[in-house]
Amino acid sequence: MKLKKSFKIALNIIFHSRVRTWLTIIGIVIGIAAIVSIVSLGQGAQKSLEQNLNSFSANIITINPGFSRASGAGAGFRGFGEGGREGGAGAATPKNLTTRDVLALRGVPNVEYVMGIITGSVDNVIYMGKSARGSVEGVDPAIWKSITSTGLASGRYLTQGDVDTVVIGGRIASSTFTGIQINQQISIGGKTFRIVGILKEAGGSDDSRIFMPIDSAVILLEDKDKKNFDSIIVKVKDISQIDNTITEVTNTMMVSHGILQAKNQDFSVTSLKEMQQRISSTLGSMSLFLTAIAAISLIVGAIGIMNSTFTSVLEKTRDIGVLKALGAKNTDILTIFLINSGVIGLIGGILGTIFGIIASGYIGALAGMAGTTGGGMGRLSLASTYVSPMLIIEVFVISIIVGLISGAIPAYRASRLSPVEALRYE
Repeated sequence: MKLKKSFKIALNIIFHSRVRTWLTIIGIVIGIAAIVSIVSLGQGAQKSLEQNLNSFSANIITINPGFSRASGAGAGFRGFGEGGREGGAGAATPKNLTTRDVLALRGVPNVEYVMGIITGSVDNVIYMGKSARGSVEGVDPAIWKSITSTGLASGRYLTQGDVDTVVIGGRIASSTFTGIQINQQISIGGKTFRIVGILKEAGGSDDSRIFMPIDSAVILLEDKDKKNFDSIIVKVKDISQIDNTITEVTNTMMVSHGILQAKNQDFSVTSLKEMQQRISSTLGSMSLFLTAIAAISLIVGAIGIMNSTFTSVLEKTRDIGVLKALGAKNTDILTIFLINSGVIGLIGGILGTIFGIIASGYIGALAGMAGTTGGGMGRLSLASTYVSPMLIIEVFVISIIVGLISGAIPAYRASRLSPVEALRYE
């Protein structure tokens, strides 16, 4: 029997049992849709993660006082989270990062810029009669513009020689002090500053910070001086060598602090690349776990195909006998029912992919709306989706294979039926 004839008979079986076929297809649709939506959300989260981290510069290494093996990717990594690295006045942070460390780090190979930072909170930030609490960051104006990855919405960055000038985060301009513009005056801790720049709103902690020359920050913040920093930022030249650079930076810091054993380390060295790897690993594990759960519904759908094919074999037993009496071989009968189950799987795969893409889009939109009040990382996990062509191809192949495997046993039993017994079947 020709393959075209087998395909025609298989389709005829489907058309003559529409209700049962569609109920079977629904089971496959649910399983495939769940897998597509979960995988596309996971892939979208990975791409969103890469884009967000790239926008914050993956060539940055941050050194914080204190050492915690659990911190890993930097619970206090610069640029993520509002309270991650807050060394305000009165903070119980060991002051062990000094100008000596900065000078030592400048001699590390592959290091382009090194900058010490002091941070603190100020209760009375006043603009046009409106008061708010603000986070102040004192930076080296000659280096900061070369290290920061946040673009400017208007104005300019701080430059060497600036006095009583500030650059404010995008969220301060858009939410805290709506309508604030460059060249206007703002009072911080009772001292007047001129706004020379406003940063773009990028979803990081920089959105809510006020940046000023470190000389001004020392005067403004209590218990701060130019020789002791709350953190040190290092920018590397070649990002492909960042792992080696982190090792060199760690070793240099240990020598600078007179530390001989790693267990006595009193500082933490973190990088965005390290954070990306850890978050990517976490997202991958989560996606794999959820995909495994979604696969359960696909297994249920596969059982439905098997049940449907068994029923079709019973209904078509006499027809199988007639076909065999007319000369059909066992392989012909096997092919007919395998095509039947394979087509059911393919239809379920096509519809499941469509519904999965739609579902992931809705979930992403809902996650994006739910995260609009949070920071960049709050919208990172589910707010974007990505359906790759390879995913679609894989889903189609999986759905067909599931259909074929599910229909294999019933198809085999149908092919082994005796023509005489099949013709006697009522």
